Amino acid sequence: MNKKKVLGRIVGFITLGLLVTACASEKQEGESLSSTEAEVKETITIGTSPGPYSELFLTAVKPILENDGYIVDQVAFDALLQADVALNDGDIDFNVDQHTAYLNNFNENSDGHLAGLISIPTVPAGIFGGRKASLEEVEEGDVIAIPQDPSNMARALLILQKADWITLDTDVALIEATPSDIIENKWNLTINELESAQIPRSLSDVDYAVIPGSIVYSADIPAEDSLLSEDILENYELVVTVHEKNVETDWAKAIIAAYQSDEFATYLEKENKNNYWFIPEDLKK
Repeated sequence: MNKKKVLGRIVGFITLGLLVTACASEKQEGESLSSTEAEVKETITIGTSPGPYSELFLTAVKPILENDGYIVDQVAFDALLQADVALNDGDIDFNVDQHTAYLNNFNENSDGHLAGLISIPTVPAGIFGGRKASLEEVEEGDVIAIPQDPSNMARALLILQKADWITLDTDVALIEATPSDIIENKWNLTINELESAQIPRSLSDVDYAVIPGSIVYSADIPAEDSLLSEDILENYELVVTVHEKNVETDWAKAIIAAYQSDEFATYLEKENKNNYWFIPEDLKK
């Protein structure tokens, strides 16, 4: 073999080696980029429930997240409990329809691992008239409907106490109160515990009812018809809820930033007529 052929083969091997090395380098770089990209969750999924809180998110917060580059998918549930189960199982990323007391109750009773990110606007619960049109009409033996789930039951009893109709045992934690903790019932009221969604349909059978804000909304009851609204405790402020493992993710922080944004504040200022929404300290400018 002459020198020219030998030299040609050597050059060919060197060129091939350089090409293989370059391809391997490009592949490694590509793999590195893919790994980095995997850490950024561009699509997030909200589990929605009937009521004002999911609607507020979809109307006013989702567009802000989309402008930040996120794709927001929606999975609709008929009830909040279903959404919480899906969230705990990792089938969705977050929901916006529960307060901290409900969240804690779910964790305790369902081996849950949910956590609240930030307090968000809340529609207060209130006393609404059934057979009676004003608080001044209350009389001996009146029938009051309240929610039967533990967190909203305590909430309802606090409103009745605010109306000065009952007195609760001060040794009991406010968010754990039940009718058995009533130490004074000034009007000898009959308190009926009902499923929250059933209360609006029962108004003609009771004198008064305590109805959570989300149920007021879904039943299309004018919020201004409330005879007395609650003073919302921190545990009854609505929260964005995620699985505890996702609290520090970039997308969770983006949701917090969207709720705290000037754009969302402007929306609330325009739409919060008659103080329909209670605005928590987290969102006040």
